Amino acid sequence: MPSPPPEPVRHGGGDAPRPAGHALAGGRRTADTARTVLFAARSAVALHRLLDTLPVFAGDHRITRVFSLVPGSDFSTDALAALEAAGARTVPWSEALGTPYDLTLAASPKGDLHRLRGPLALLPHGAGFNKSLPSDGSPRAASGLDAAYLVRGGTPLAALHALAHPGQIDRLAARSPAAAARATVVGDPTLDRLLASRGLRDRYRAALGTGGRRLIALTSTWGPRSLLARHPGLPARLARELPLDEYRLALLIHPNAHSDAGHHELTERLAPALAAGLTMASPYEEWASVLVAADAVLCDHGSTALYAAALGRPLLSVCDGGAELIPGTPMDRLLAAVPVFDKPHDIADAIRGHRAERVTEAAAAAFAEQGNALPRLRARLYACLDLTPPGTPLAPRLLPVPRAAAPLPTACAVRTRVHGTAVSVVRHPAADDPEDHPGDDGPDAPAGHLAVEEDAAGAHLAQGAALLFRRARGGPDDAAWTAAGWIDEAFAAYPGRRTVAAVLAPSLSVLRRRGGPLLAARTEPYEEAGRIVRPDQAAVLSALHAWLTATPDAAAPTTLTCTVGERTYRVQVAEATEEQARREL
Repeated sequence: MPSPPPEPVRHGGGDAPRPAGHALAGGRRTADTARTVLFAARSAVALHRLLDTLPVFAGDHRITRVFSLVPGSDFSTDALAALEAAGARTVPWSEALGTPYDLTLAASPKGDLHRLRGPLALLPHGAGFNKSLPSDGSPRAASGLDAAYLVRGGTPLAALHALAHPGQIDRLAARSPAAAARATVVGDPTLDRLLASRGLRDRYRAALGTGGRRLIALTSTWGPRSLLARHPGLPARLARELPLDEYRLALLIHPNAHSDAGHHELTERLAPALAAGLTMASPYEEWASVLVAADAVLCDHGSTALYAAALGRPLLSVCDGGAELIPGTPMDRLLAAVPVFDKPHDIADAIRGHRAERVTEAAAAAFAEQGNALPRLRARLYACLDLTPPGTPLAPRLLPVPRAAAPLPTACAVRTRVHGTAVSVVRHPAADDPEDHPGDDGPDAPAGHLAVEEDAAGAHLAQGAALLFRRARGGPDDAAWTAAGWIDEAFAAYPGRRTVAAVLAPSLSVLRRRGGPLLAARTEPYEEAGRIVRPDQAAVLSALHAWLTATPDAAAPTTLTCTVGERTYRVQVAEATEEQARREL
């Protein structure tokens, strides 16, 4: 590996010495110590990488941070919006070009960075340098390691290349020995945020509403070889075909693709999948929180898959990168080591057969110095600034808890099988047309019915439902229904309904089949490996509806066993008490 970089060179400003004391420290100019650092972002993805380095300067009153948007990218819109949302101090690019800065940080070598005055530190804008973009840069050169951008007029663009792995320096040296002489390995600050946040996995999963389900993340990079470009219907297909009580889905979209289409357009394109329970993660930070929470990942050749591999997650390849993917790169090696996705059942097989070392070994080719990126980066950047680093502890900022996940579908197509007091339930999101759902077929065959959350679904679905239910809102209401009162009202409003129910608590519901008594069902949680798992009460209600349909003369109290997914729950059924009947919805 090359030796540490020499003293930072000044580019764009000739041999003029670096002006000192541009910033305010402690409310006055201090020529000896004040420094101004410019964060130059060309796109949202580059900005996100720079934001992950902010702890390097945290708490240091000698440093003033300024941001500017480097013009020329088709994907800059979201970067500007993110800066405004963060309240960051920004300067126009024209002003940045006319101001000498003590240090500039960038995560893309593209644009007119050579026109800036002062030393430049360059970080990667992804993981692994895996892509070659035929329409942008030198043929077969890895994006980010292309000498056409890294060397201007025979002079290296950057005073420092802060890379994530020694192999990246070797690849850079093959293209530009002069640039490689200024490169050093610091690690990957973004990966270190994911690794540091692993202890928050349960919080992330709770926010995403996984319960006992497996969380499957779909990752899509940008461009014509991405997962969404090649398989645009895959999220909706998986949402329809994966059992609702066994899986939750989340989609992680590359910031460039998000910027290109815009949030509104993506929401419209993905409307069927979102209605079926898909969560679309934010392209900054939230994608990483979801990755920490995920149980498995379906990927393309985007570098998000390498972060998933570093976490040891099971991966399945949905599509390769074609001519964009450079042979022998970490991503190429990773895709060769993981199964290829073909049908939904492949996901369960991949999870069962997963060996973490297979994917972590592939990721090791992209990430060195795991857990040490910020201290190593701080030492290098403060050397560029000719300052002694502060002695305060340095740690990655933990990833935030995701926003609330997309709600579960409010109408489900349900298949059940009844054997005495044992009932199995499989639910899928319902089609919008209730005529597409089969009716009950009797006790000897899988029976189908439509279950609808009455006050959350369309009236046309409620009209066709065999099971109609509501959930208690959990807060005071000046004019709330009682459970029994609403059930009676629903029977009057929907002639022909077979079963109407109210979910009162995570383990308690009341229900009545037309003409029958008001029953209460209490579900015992399932305990596995020290964890308590509860089913969605709507799934239990479908089991009870199927049992009451198959055995109309059955008497309560009784105990049912209800199998939902891979777990079997005991359900105590008895006539409802007066207190349960009067519970508020």
